Amino acid sequence: MTDVTDIWIYLSQGPLLWLTLTLIAYGIGDAAFRASGRKPIVNPVLLAVAILSVVLTLTNTSYATYFEGAQFVHFMLGPATVALAVPLYTNLALIRRSFLPMLAALIVGAATAMVSAVVIARLAGVGPDTLLSLVPKSVTAPVAIGITEALGGQPALTAVLVIVTGVTGAIIGTPIFNALRITDYRARGFAMGVASHGIGTARAFQVNETAGAFAGIGMGLNALLTALIAPLLAPYLVAAY
Repeated sequence: MTDVTDIWIYLSQGPLLWLTLTLIAYGIGDAAFRASGRKPIVNPVLLAVAILSVVLTLTNTSYATYFEGAQFVHFMLGPATVALAVPLYTNLALIRRSFLPMLAALIVGAATAMVSAVVIARLAGVGPDTLLSLVPKSVTAPVAIGITEALGGQPALTAVLVIVTGVTGAIIGTPIFNALRITDYRARGFAMGVASHGIGTARAFQVNETAGAFAGIGMGLNALLTALIAPLLAPYLVAAY
């Protein structure tokens, strides 16, 4: 037993272990998602997070140790976001025809995402640092963390909120669209991208390529708009403190 413990201590300090476990956890989540018939509730990201949380807790591994290996996945968020340009280019003509409705939806969606979260949190008595961390919760993680750092919030908390927002949107988005009888994949995809960033965009691509393309542009434009207006809007949102 001592030998096994010593081996684990040695392996746990190596970054390759945590990168490998991250990929395995997502692979398990994706396999479960496919086995379920691609049901939104069986979200591969959510399952991967749950698996890794259990492993880290049972092995008493700190987040800093885990991130030494998993940071490669974090780094790949940038190239993955840039790669969304391919389906955007493929659907460029369709996007041009929908420019004005998309612009209106972007402004309303971005403002609602920021204001609603902060107002609800203020009513619940949440402190100012946490409020600032909530502002960019509907933006893709690399941008959201940068915004929070500029605002003086807590980047680690923002990262958690971004994941929760994305997973929630990916799970409930399709059922809500179906219940509201929204059949236009441009509208469905754009809404997912604005509200649930990368995770919502991944879900949109699973449903329909056009929805995925519009989700990608919604995610990108929301990140840009939020980065521009969050520093201006945030002081007023937390003014009560």
